[in-house]
Amino acid sequence: MKEAEAVGRHRIEELDYLKCLLIVLMISFHLVYIGESYPYAKQVVYTFHMPVFLVLSGYLMNVGKTAGKYLHTLLFYFIPYVVMESGYTVMASMLPIREHIDNLTVGVFFEKLLLHPLGPYWYLHTLVICGLAYFGVFRLWTSFSSISRMILLGLVYTLLALGCDVISLTMAFYFLAGVVIRHSGLSILQVFRPSWLALVAFVLLALFPSNLQASAPGGILMCYLFVSFALASYPLVGFVYRRPLLFVGRNTLSLLLFSPIFTILCKPLVSVLSFDPTGIIFLVVSLIICISGSLLITFLMDLTRVSPFFFGRRRALVAY
Repeated sequence: MKEAEAVGRHRIEELDYLKCLLIVLMISFHLVYIGESYPYAKQVVYTFHMPVFLVLSGYLMNVGKTAGKYLHTLLFYFIPYVVMESGYTVMASMLPIREHIDNLTVGVFFEKLLLHPLGPYWYLHTLVICGLAYFGVFRLWTSFSSISRMILLGLVYTLLALGCDVISLTMAFYFLAGVVIRHSGLSILQVFRPSWLALVAFVLLALFPSNLQASAPGGILMCYLFVSFALASYPLVGFVYRRPLLFVGRNTLSLLLFSPIFTILCKPLVSVLSFDPTGIIFLVVSLIICISGSLLITFLMDLTRVSPFFFGRRRALVAY
């Protein structure tokens, strides 16, 4: 995911913690066995986990950079996206997965790559398109006020979603919400306030299926309440546990890119661990494999000096 870069030069640790929770939830429910065993929980998680990621991405994306640096950032979201989405699309034509493609042609391949990506990589597709539009509007219409540029950006996203069908309007507007927060003059931690009562309200909303859509008013509120509850829990995480959680949160891009490889490889564990009818042991073991495997791939790419060509930086694994 968008690697955390605070508005200033210092990381916002709470956001790394929040991103850790979100990526763990994403991986958990990309495990087919867990998704099928807990379909309602999956629906709840899908209501907020990627929308919140996009809010954070919109907030952290800095159009104040030089054009070269900004476009370099987007380029090295696009390159991993093209590589991984291409592989995922080919795999979908060969394996009996949920998103199986019966007849992969050149036209279908490029339709998936450029317009309607498969798997979790749609996030990077959305991020690149939203980021380009954001940069274009804010750098070309400098004479407009901030509020006018944000309204114009919303209109551009509407055109791209409804007119061109290249992004989801709902997800683009979550990205826009992050942009609005950034340009409001407030820190994101001033907008999202910690509260334990947020958990109670979240659970109550989650009991009603009509709220389990990212575009529904209840779904939007659930996004806010999840962040509020997560921020309330952060001070209680001990230092020993906090460090690995923050490390995971700083490397969500690697986990997004490579975890699908390991979610597929974990499928045989279902029968091995069938003695646990809850699937919790399978979940824990699979999460360890998916997270450590993804980080290992990134480490090896750093070690073999592939990272500058794939991630755009010498060291892709972010420690601090």
